[in-house]
Amino acid sequence: MSSFPAVSFQQISQILELTDALDLSREAVEIPLSPESPGVVRRLPSGKIEIVVDADVPFDEWLSTVSQNVQSLMAEDHFSD
Repeated sequence: MSSFPAVSFQQISQILELTDALDLSREAVEIPLSPESPGVVRRLPSGKIEIVVDADVPFDEWLSTVSQNVQSLMAEDHFSD
C-alpha cells in the first residue's frame, strides 16, 4: 500500500478534461487512485491507456506533461497499425 495521498476527484477531473480535449474516450482511460513514483502513461494489455499520477512531482507540473505523453502513445499506436 502506498503512503502517498490518494488521487483526488479534482485531479481526476483535470486529467479527464485533458484526455477529452485529445478526443480520447473516457472508457479508454484508467486512472489508478494511488500515485506512484515515477508516474507513467502506458498502454495496458486491454488496450486502455493507464495514467498514473506521479507521487513526487507537483501535480500541476506533472499534468503539463501528460498531454504530450498521451499523444506520443497514440502516435505509436497509429504507426503500429
